Amino acid sequence: MKNNLRETIYFLIFKTSAFLGIFILLLVLLLLFISGYSVIDWTFLASGWQHRDIARGGIFPAILGSIYLGIGVTLISFSLGVGTAVFLTEYNKNNLTRRIFQLTIRNLAGVPSVVYGLFGLAVFVNFFSLGTSLLAAILTLSIMTLPWIITASVEALESVPQKFRESSLALGASHWQTISKIILPAAIPGSITGGVIAIARALGETAPIIFVGATFYLSNLPSSLFDKFMALPYHTFILATQHSSPLATSYAAGTALVLILLTFLLSLGAIILRYYYRKKKDW
Repeated sequence: MKNNLRETIYFLIFKTSAFLGIFILLLVLLLLFISGYSVIDWTFLASGWQHRDIARGGIFPAILGSIYLGIGVTLISFSLGVGTAVFLTEYNKNNLTRRIFQLTIRNLAGVPSVVYGLFGLAVFVNFFSLGTSLLAAILTLSIMTLPWIITASVEALESVPQKFRESSLALGASHWQTISKIILPAAIPGSITGGVIAIARALGETAPIIFVGATFYLSNLPSSLFDKFMALPYHTFILATQHSSPLATSYAAGTALVLILLTFLLSLGAIILRYYYRKKKDW
């Protein structure tokens, strides 16, 4: 009876926690929707920003800047993260070195994002003389997301059965052929999951991009990687805290909704891609 009662109590605690978490998330989305849905129209999504009269403009430059950031971070951090994970799991046979690397990487995942912003300012903006630019922001966010992608990719590679490696090598395949044709395709779904989480975090960050190139208003769209840019999270922050217009709160909520939708579309695309690769598995 005691064991059954204890199990029932724990089950209720876990169930309550799950429903409470879902309720809080839905409540946040509902409040944002109520506050910001009225400002979302074609003009809001497809027009340039009008700083003097925000009702006449839109957030297209901020949307485009966030998309540029997402594409750049994906290309850099995902390739470097998967490459690092392959080295740690398939080439580095020294267990002590591997543990040190993995411990360091996991600790870096907990570093506050503002620290990465200061790092980007010191290294990319000043030391490499990239200036406050889109490229500096992409590199800074790529460094910030690397620990997440590396950790997820390492776990995905380690989950591939060892017999796959042994069978491939026994049939005469080289080490690299085994990795590229057998191991990586099997680990791609798990790597994509970690990549999506990391990139979604990067898209929602404000502190790092303030240091390295984000601005609230631009008269022209960025034409190169060395230009400044607008981004949805920084735009939301300024509207919610520093803009004097009475419509600023509604426009901040609308901008946040667009950012959430952009992140959702990114996650949906990754889920579809992950499902496609999982269907190709025959184990």
